[in-house]
This record gives sequence, structure tokens and C-alpha cells, in this order.
Amino acid sequence: MTSWTADELRRLDRIREIRVAGRREDHTLRTLTIVWHVVVNDSLYVRSVRGTEGSWYKGVVRHHEGAISFADETRNVTYIPDPTADAQIDSAYFAKYGNGSPTQAITNPTAKATTLRIEPR
Repeated sequence: MTSWTADELRRLDRIREIRVAGRREDHTLRTLTIVWHVVVNDSLYVRSVRGTEGSWYKGVVRHHEGAISFADETRNVTYIPDPTADAQIDSAYFAKYGNGSPTQAITNPTAKATTLRIEPR
């Protein structure tokens, strides 16, 4: 597994949304879905606002691999469940997206149960 470059993390941190998708059993890519993301401790994180019932979340955790799309670039990635930085991730979501109800939803216990770190492949 490789790591994100400092430049990639800066670009990811600046943009508002990314698109994520898991892979099917036949290795084809599922439909890319827009999600909010944050960069914390030089890592990229996402959560499902619908918790474990979110369709994109179900798709990526089935095989823990897929792709993300951002800034006209698509990268193959691995999705890793990782709740170790949840408090910092919450703070990053509030700093990036404000204190409104969407941010409240992405930082509630249902969404926190789906915290995924995304690593490039």
C-alpha cells in the first residue's frame, strides 16, 4: 500500500466533496457517490451519514477496495475501518463544513460507526 503525497492531501483538504465507489465481485466499479471527507493526521477519512445502511458504504465494505474521484482524477483505493481519530475527525468536519444539521449528522454515533480511512493503492 502507498501513501497520499503531501500535495494530494492538500488538494483533497481544499475540495468540498469526493466521489467513492466499491468494487463488485467481478472487480468492476460500482457507481461513484458524492461524500464529504476530511484530512486528519495525513490521512483521508469518510463516513456514511446513513450509517451502515448507506448503499455506498455497503458497497465499499464488501471488499474494502474500490476507487475515489476528485479534481478530475480517479484513484484505486483501499477502505479501512478506523475509529482511532474520531474526535479529531469530528472537529475536522465542523471546521470544514460548519455547524449545521448536515455536519451534526455526519458526526453522530450512527455515522461514526462507519469511519473509514482511505489509502491509495
